[in-house]
Amino acid sequence: MKPEHLFSLLSDTTRLRITALLATEGELCVCEFTHALADSQPKISRHLALMRESGLVVARREGTWMHYRIDPDLPRWAQRIVETAAQEVGGMEPFRRDARELCTMDNRPGERACA
Repeated sequence: MKPEHLFSLLSDTTRLRITALLATEGELCVCEFTHALADSQPKISRHLALMRESGLVVARREGTWMHYRIDPDLPRWAQRIVETAAQEVGGMEPFRRDARELCTMDNRPGERACA
């Protein structure tokens, strides 16, 4: 991954919000993104597909659910940028609201609960 490609991906608000949630939560299902971001499944899936094609995230299927996480094989420099960005924006809106909304979701896949 080239730096300009990573920064281009993160320059979109929806993709940055998705990345921040993944950096904090580790792995999330598409349904969790739609709940937290209050956006449509097609829009979220389109952004996740672009992120997957670029190598920023990886996906796994569990029944009907698609789960995503930051690609553990990202170059170290890219991992540090993602981690730092998520930490720095975590207390700002809409990122803080996204985390709160995720915690309000009932019946989360895998019965994950927020701290």
